Amino acid sequence: MTKERVRTAETARGAGRPGLRDVAELAGVSHQTVSRVFKDHPRVSAETRAKVLAAAAQLDFRPNAIARALATGSSRTVGVVSFDTTLFGPASMVSAIESSARDADYFVSVVGLASPSRRSVAEAADRLRGQGVDGIILIPGHVPADQVVRHLPAMLPVVALSGAQTVASATIDQYEGPLAAVRHLLDLGHTTVHHLAGPGDWHEARERERAWRDALAGAGAPVPDPLPGDWSAASGYERGKVLAADPAVSAVFAANDHIALGMLLALHEAGRRVPEEVSVIGYDDIPEAAFFTPPLTTVRQDFAALGRRSMALLLDQIGAAAAPAAPAAAVIPTELVVRRSTARRM
Repeated sequence: MTKERVRTAETARGAGRPGLRDVAELAGVSHQTVSRVFKDHPRVSAETRAKVLAAAAQLDFRPNAIARALATGSSRTVGVVSFDTTLFGPASMVSAIESSARDADYFVSVVGLASPSRRSVAEAADRLRGQGVDGIILIPGHVPADQVVRHLPAMLPVVALSGAQTVASATIDQYEGPLAAVRHLLDLGHTTVHHLAGPGDWHEARERERAWRDALAGAGAPVPDPLPGDWSAASGYERGKVLAADPAVSAVFAANDHIALGMLLALHEAGRRVPEEVSVIGYDDIPEAAFFTPPLTTVRQDFAALGRRSMALLLDQIGAAAAPAAPAAAVIPTELVVRRSTARRM
């Protein structure tokens, strides 16, 4: 590189954020050529492309996403609206979407909501539209996705990670997994299964409770009253103390692994052995589940598959010339993972 171009690079770095013209001057090409390189224009030679990219790297130049969107019609960015990402489920969904987006050469902009409502979700989606995203993935929590999307532009590509009817959706089956879990316990000789339920305003919690009821009814087993709460281990512990104090309880299905963890502590403090006296099943298969005492039998949700499928559905919409006649829907199956927290009834 000539001394003159070195001085140009140093001047550009010292003057603030470099632009297309700074890259062009350093590379010795026109700014239109630089623009073509970052638009992946086919009529740019490999030598020129390499020269421009080297100059951009030296200047630490990053194309402006909004400018790129205006120039190409695509920001190659998707938005994600999610509720409390401290919870394992939402955090895993976001992580899976980000991984899948990287594979597709897309960026992800996430808006997290501590307390989801129709208004807050709609405002978050509007904020992402202002950033020029190509489409949005909604993780609406207990807010019905169909009530949110009605406030969004009809031509905006949207995928909901819920059982939406009016937009494309990708979900993990919330019924067959709990059904398999309860049947597993019944097959081990337990006469019934108690349920530590999740919050009733969540679709996932309602489906898991419905499957639990159906499995017991289908086997002609008694259906005890469920004990509802939130998704936390503290909730599982407090409600678990009620079950731990009842000598007739021999099997428990918890609505998630954190609830199951609280249940295990309640049983330990009550002097009841797991699984010799009480079998416990969770839901999610969080990374720590295999290291509980004892290792937890649980229902695994394939969040990686969910991320891939939701991105595929969104990209299908982004690339389509018109909206499909009917919203696409994908349902990801679950898997029962048997570990040492369940055993045949003594």
